[in-house]
Formats: sequence, structure tokens, C-alpha cells
Amino acid sequence: MELRRFRYFVAVAEELHFRRAAERLHLAQPALSQQVRKLELELGVDLLNRSRRGVALTAAGAVFLDEARRVLRQADEAARAAHDARTGSLGRLRVGVLVDMVPAALMRALVRFASTHPGVEVRPETIPARRAIEDVRNGRLDVATVGLPAPVGELEMTHLGREGTVVAVPERHPLSGRDSIPLARLEEISIVLLPRSANPAFHDGVVASFRAADLAPSFLEAAEPQVEHALMLVAAGGGLAVLPASAAERFSTPGVRFCALEPPAPSTGVGLVTHPEASNQATVSAFLRLVNDRTGQRRLRPATQSLAA
Repeated sequence: MELRRFRYFVAVAEELHFRRAAERLHLAQPALSQQVRKLELELGVDLLNRSRRGVALTAAGAVFLDEARRVLRQADEAARAAHDARTGSLGRLRVGVLVDMVPAALMRALVRFASTHPGVEVRPETIPARRAIEDVRNGRLDVATVGLPAPVGELEMTHLGREGTVVAVPERHPLSGRDSIPLARLEEISIVLLPRSANPAFHDGVVASFRAADLAPSFLEAAEPQVEHALMLVAAGGGLAVLPASAAERFSTPGVRFCALEPPAPSTGVGLVTHPEASNQATVSAFLRLVNDRTGQRRLRPATQSLAA
């Protein structure tokens, strides 16, 4: 059955007059009569009683009118949904974030995106860096944060800026009263790091900074890739944790405070990875426009950013 015939029947049923219905539809009356009759033949029932005095609904026609209106409403809603999905104002955005690094620029963009695109469901997920890249590549994620450099290959990168470094220190430790800590003061101390898989770029940057300064502290890798686990080790006296600066904005543990790490402390580039042929490209592009508005960065294909991790 053709949807247009549903519309023709509804117009006639509401006007109870073929000429007025034809004028409403901007259609010739004979053509309208023919199409409604074809609908009745398809259904195998008479929907209208026709007489010289006018048009009236049959019992079957009255029942069919309610269903025809429902079908037309659903068709209109489906068309709107398809349009909204094409323009990026309806659907979902699956965002992968690192366990230790969630830049403020990303959080601001998510807040603004939620207010400007209320029809899009945002689904954040915390995952290791390497898996984030693979999940964007295979379409399980739409957007993912990574530390740079990273092996992004054919994927696209939007730069978010750079992330500084902080040290989580027990309050009873001699260094806890400082606003910042020189790198050299950490040589004789156990340094807690999250597993390299959580954020290879940050992990490697920290290790390289100590080596460049001819420092050889004792590194202790947390058993779990979670900032909370590293902070519990610090609180329990297991060492001082070196973490991305944004961790200090998101985590709080009794008995632990954060201090900035002084230059030559590492800073890590942060980017958003997206697929150039994402199935919901309009939604992804709408989100990246907000990111770019906030950061002044641009979207590019970073062959020079690829480095095996």
C-alpha cells in the first residue's frame, strides 16, 4: 500500500467531501477519487459510503482512519529522525577516555555538546589507549582521547593541547608542603606509575624525562590501570605517584595531596581520534566543531604523529 493513499483517504475522511479534500491536497478531484478507490480495492473493503448527499465513513472506514493517522504520524517521525541523524542532532556519540587523562577542553566540549544536541545520547567509556585507537578503527567508538604520539595510522586527529604532570604525595611526607617539586627530588623515592598500557605516551614521557636528567628513581607499576589504585598506594606509603595534571582535578583521596612537577617535567600532547568514514559522521563532526571552537585546533590526518607504542 502506498503511503500517499493513506494521506488522500485521511483528507477525504476529515472533509467528508471529495472536492474540498482535493483542494486541500492540491489535487484534481477525479485523481483523488481514483486513488481512494484503489486503496479500497487493495484492502478489500469499502471505506466510504458515497451518495448524492455526500460522503460518509463506513464502520471499516472509521477504524481504518485511526490506524491511517497513526501510520502517517510514524512516517513523519521516521522522516524527522532520519533528517536529524543526517544533520547530527539525533543519535549517539560513543566517547572513549583514558583512565588517567581527561583534559578540561574535552569536558567543556561534552557539556556544551549535551546542551546544543539534546537528541544525541553521549556514552563515555574509560579504556586503555591502545584499545581506544582500535575501537575507533573498528567502529565500536566514535571518538577517543589518546596521549601523543600514538599509532593512529589512517585515523584522523584533533589536537586538544598538552597535559602537564603532577605528583601525588602523602600529607605526612616531607615534600607535601610544597606547591611544586623539582624532578631531582624524586630520585631517591619510589615512583608509582600506572601500567604503560593505560597511557603509553605519558608513561614513556615520564621515564624519558628522568633519564634525560640522569636520574634513576625506583619505578613501581600499579597492579591495576586505575588512578584510584595508584592513590591508595600513595596513601599506604608505597611511594609517590606521577600522574597527568588532569588527574588532580578529578580525584581526591584522604591523606594525599597533589603537587606540580617542576621543569624539566614532561608534558604530553593530547588528541581526539576519529574515523574519517564514521557511520555517524554528522554527529562526530558536530562534536569536533565544538572542540575546535574551544581549542582553536584543527582536524588533520597526522602521519607524523604515528609512533609505535
